[in-house]
Amino acid sequence: MNLTLSMAPERKFGAPLFALIALLAGGVFLQAQVGPRQAWLLLLGAALGLTLYHAAFGFTSAWRVFIRDRRGAGLRAQMVMLALAVLLFFPALGAGSLFGSPVTGLVAPAGVSVIVGAFIFGIGMQLGGGCASGTLFTVGGGNARMLVTLLFFICGSLIATHHVDWWFALPSLPPVSIVQRFGVAPALGLSLALFALIALVTVGLEKSRHGRLEEPLASAHQGWRRVLRGPWPLVWGAVALALLNFATLALAGRPWGITSAFALWGAKVASGLGVDVGSWVFWQGAANAKALAAPVWQDITSVMDIGIVFGALLAAGLAGRFAPNLKIPARSLLAAVVGGLLLGYGSRLAYGCNIGAYFSGIASGSLHGWLWLVAAFVGNGVGVRLRSWFFAEERQPPGLTGC
Repeated sequence: MNLTLSMAPERKFGAPLFALIALLAGGVFLQAQVGPRQAWLLLLGAALGLTLYHAAFGFTSAWRVFIRDRRGAGLRAQMVMLALAVLLFFPALGAGSLFGSPVTGLVAPAGVSVIVGAFIFGIGMQLGGGCASGTLFTVGGGNARMLVTLLFFICGSLIATHHVDWWFALPSLPPVSIVQRFGVAPALGLSLALFALIALVTVGLEKSRHGRLEEPLASAHQGWRRVLRGPWPLVWGAVALALLNFATLALAGRPWGITSAFALWGAKVASGLGVDVGSWVFWQGAANAKALAAPVWQDITSVMDIGIVFGALLAAGLAGRFAPNLKIPARSLLAAVVGGLLLGYGSRLAYGCNIGAYFSGIASGSLHGWLWLVAAFVGNGVGVRLRSWFFAEERQPPGLTGC
């Protein structure tokens, strides 16, 4: 049965107006302090936030409904996103340049730290109620509980940097790019075949349990009204995210990432409180030491993360759904704390999150991205089972949500 959202929420223009003013002011500030590229990256982050919110493109919910209910629309949308991404990324990464500028992928070692980190990140996704991108866009959309998840996400990231060098010293393969190892065409063929296989498996399992595939949720809005107010079909979100990640590659010289900024924010706060984080091995690397010493607005990931929050705020305001609720049940609050710590700690061990390691890692042809996918999916399976203790009083919706 095709469902339609018949009752359109009342729009209040305060939230979208504030988001637009903040983005405009931020762009002007970044133009003056850093340069036009940083201003464009802020707006690119806002476009990502708007896309994530309007498409309700939650990695966490997509995996949860597949694990629990064998509904695979969210997973199939992710395969569409990844397929388009590799078609765009692999030729550019194989050439080493895009539009005349050098580009590099997010390629990292694949080993014990990735397995452990992705596994606990997966558990954290289900307890915290979101992944890295999901946490940011739901915070921007007015979810007060996710502010708690974000705070402890940052804490977990900082804690991990204190001794992540021990984890990185555990057995692992060196960074492996299938683009560099096999060439662009074979890497594309292998990746697309794997995406198709995963999609077909979800179709088979969903039909086996339910007899047919779930029909998408329709919208009361059509045309440009739907573009502005949502909700978007999942495939719109998949295509938009792939294109926006490619735009990130072109502007930043590397793909989209999120969680390195959380570690940086935590380190700056801790340093301001008198903690000598600069003496930690993680922060003595050239790139990390430079980021720690520089103003936060010079950090590409930080600027894009802030853009995501304001883009989601804009989307929530346009949809008439910005309505923060501070009533958080005690067990749900505890889950946000534990989940946030696991998300932050796991993302540092695994060289990234569902964006930096999974989406951008696989789009970069990195073997560690595929290892992350397997370990995080297993972790999500554990997390789904743990949710019953934390969320027993909640009624779980049958379809996809943004967290």
